[in-house]
Amino acid sequence: MRRRGQKRVEYLRHSTDKQTDARQRHALAPLLNAGALVYEDPATSTQQLSLDRAGFTRLLNEAAVGDTIRIADAARLFRSVADILALRPVLIRRGLHLRVESGLLSGIDLASDDPGTKMMVNVLAAVLEFQRDMISENTREGVAAAEASGKTLGRPTALDPDQAAKVVEAFGEGTAVKALARQHRVDPKTIRRVLDAAGARELPEQLDVLPDPATEQQPEPDPVITLDLPGLLADHLLAGGDETVRTALASGRTIRRGQGHSPPHRAAAGRRPRRRSRQLRRAQGPPGLRHPHHGGDLIISGLPLTTS
Repeated sequence: MRRRGQKRVEYLRHSTDKQTDARQRHALAPLLNAGALVYEDPATSTQQLSLDRAGFTRLLNEAAVGDTIRIADAARLFRSVADILALRPVLIRRGLHLRVESGLLSGIDLASDDPGTKMMVNVLAAVLEFQRDMISENTREGVAAAEASGKTLGRPTALDPDQAAKVVEAFGEGTAVKALARQHRVDPKTIRRVLDAAGARELPEQLDVLPDPATEQQPEPDPVITLDLPGLLADHLLAGGDETVRTALASGRTIRRGQGHSPPHRAAAGRRPRRRSRQLRRAQGPPGLRHPHHGGDLIISGLPLTTS
């Protein structure tokens, strides 16, 4: 008789995505109809220990002391001696029970901590492990026999050899992968697999090695010089130099320094017009006659250095 507060939880597992748990649900139908909790590990190999499966790990974390784990077949939970040797101590330590719903072992708690149950469970695990190894061996022998007879194993290809050759040829002419997929009514991944098998998407050899920027020859920039010319010389060159010199001088910058800079000062009212007239005449006079002390120096920067 089950004590109050204890519950039954069901565990379902199948090995591949092509299998279903219909048979297990049929065996556990009365408990499922009663609202028992269900934990599943779909498409999980028996090579993975039960304690490493996500669904069974969640079951252990949520189960309480005294709960009973029900399985339709012992092979759904363990199929090796190593698996059951690792599983039983965990169930015993947490106070959980493990029962097979139907068959010869339906009345036995596989998590019971007594010598008789321990021996029987180890023998059962050895038999299941032997059964699993025999299935694997028969599968390998069947595959080897099929390959020896020339049969193609696995899923049939979506494109025959002639179609694959046309795909490679069209891709070499510039047709896009998605356009080829629409043309042959297949997924673009299928087209890429065909192209990769033919080596059509590989880069040319000269593109496999990128040039090293450190060793690549860089063009030498044009040397730039800065000329600091006195104002009188600059005016002389502007008046008598050739067109190239005048263009360069026109892009220069005139500064005033030394005695050419006249600080502001006050003068008598009668002398101001005379001073302004003298400054006006100096500004309107010919550049070559300007006094060097009152002129400005011309700085020309960014000139390309040319030699004749």
